[in-house]
Amino acid sequence: MVALVQTALGHRWVVLIPAAAILGGWLAASAAPRAPSWQVYAIRYAAVPAFPVRYLVTGADTTRTVDIAIMVWLLQGTNGSHVLVDAGFYRQKFIDDWKPANFVTPAEAVRRFGIAPDSISDIIVSHVHWDHMDGIDLFPRARIWIQREEYEYYVGPGGAPLHEAIDTLDAAMFARLRDAGRVKLVEGDGQEILPGITVYTGGKHTYASQYVGVRTAKGTVVVASDNAYLYENLERRRPIAQTLDSTSNLAAQDRMKRMAKVIVPGHDPAVFQRFRTVAPGVVRVQ
Repeated sequence: MVALVQTALGHRWVVLIPAAAILGGWLAASAAPRAPSWQVYAIRYAAVPAFPVRYLVTGADTTRTVDIAIMVWLLQGTNGSHVLVDAGFYRQKFIDDWKPANFVTPAEAVRRFGIAPDSISDIIVSHVHWDHMDGIDLFPRARIWIQREEYEYYVGPGGAPLHEAIDTLDAAMFARLRDAGRVKLVEGDGQEILPGITVYTGGKHTYASQYVGVRTAKGTVVVASDNAYLYENLERRRPIAQTLDSTSNLAAQDRMKRMAKVIVPGHDPAVFQRFRTVAPGVVRVQ
């Protein structure tokens, strides 16, 4: 309300705000939910020795190799929730074909870090390749998030694989999980699927591969998955060697750099050197 009051300089009109209104506003602000924040961990569960770098970085020397890290990413919420980005692989056919070193199942790697597999509430699948989504059924209570265009391009009626990028067993598994109501189809780019977790498209590793922006206490972390295999892709601005569109892939990497100072590539063993080790095979990214 407005009132005429006596001051040292004479009479003046002033606005008087009732104490109840001030208190009410403070209480409303204090009651408002705080923006969620996450901690990001990289968990290595295997390695593939002497992998040719030319399959990871466009134009790389054909003689170079790297012992690539096979990992999943755990997002731990301030409310105690647990989300995975990708779920790795565990089926014997892939182990026989690729002969990974120091292999444990992704579920076992998560369990060794102290997280029960059935406490994972959500899994964000970056793309349909077997080494990133074969393990989704190891986490029995998780909702599965994947781009609608990715799912419908690769998984047909009854779980039939529509393109060779997805394994037959994995396509059938995905369809079963969708029939069970556990698959959530994301409608395109820039979607905040959970508070503080946003997915982005455009990397074109597969038809509609996605990467993940995670809000942390220190800023956004991007989990690139295979939209950037190595730090070399990012630091030398080289597209990944396995992409449907190199121009789009570079544009996606540039976008990652604009949105975050911390980017985690999909298979670089240097991830486990650049960040602080908190458990065997586990680093805290932020």
